Amino acid sequence: MLERAVRALKSGRAPELERDFDLDTEVNLHVPALLPASYCSDVQERLSLYKRLADAETAEQLEALREELVDRFGELPEPARALLECHQVRIAARPLGVSRVDATHEAVQLQFVKNPPLDGAKVIEFVRGRRDARLVGPERIRVEAKLPAWPERAQAVKEILHQLAA
Repeated sequence: MLERAVRALKSGRAPELERDFDLDTEVNLHVPALLPASYCSDVQERLSLYKRLADAETAEQLEALREELVDRFGELPEPARALLECHQVRIAARPLGVSRVDATHEAVQLQFVKNPPLDGAKVIEFVRGRRDARLVGPERIRVEAKLPAWPERAQAVKEILHQLAA
């Protein structure tokens, strides 16, 4: 938390002390998302990589980790690509106050923290502007969409988050 406040001050912004800095954003694309033992056989190494992925706060940090994985272990298998995609979604969702992303083959649902740092008018505009979107309770948005493959789900989530952030 202190590190984030210092970075904000160095960049000329006021730190957002009211914001929940420890927000964990859970992302479920309904696909195996992991580093398989056949890809990285050392258990301790895998645990270390999972920790580094979870600690990544920017797309650049995540891209550097992806490059490191490819350099050290070879081309990413499907579950590892899905894992990195889940972390990309997490990084995009966290600043909007999204606590949970659930993307199935039928819909994308976003669960927000109470009082998210999001303009309520933008949320209403987003929902009104899409026939497939609706509010589900005070802290959830659901967007109906046929998304059979996990890469389509991840892309749809990122597009929704981008629209909400714009």
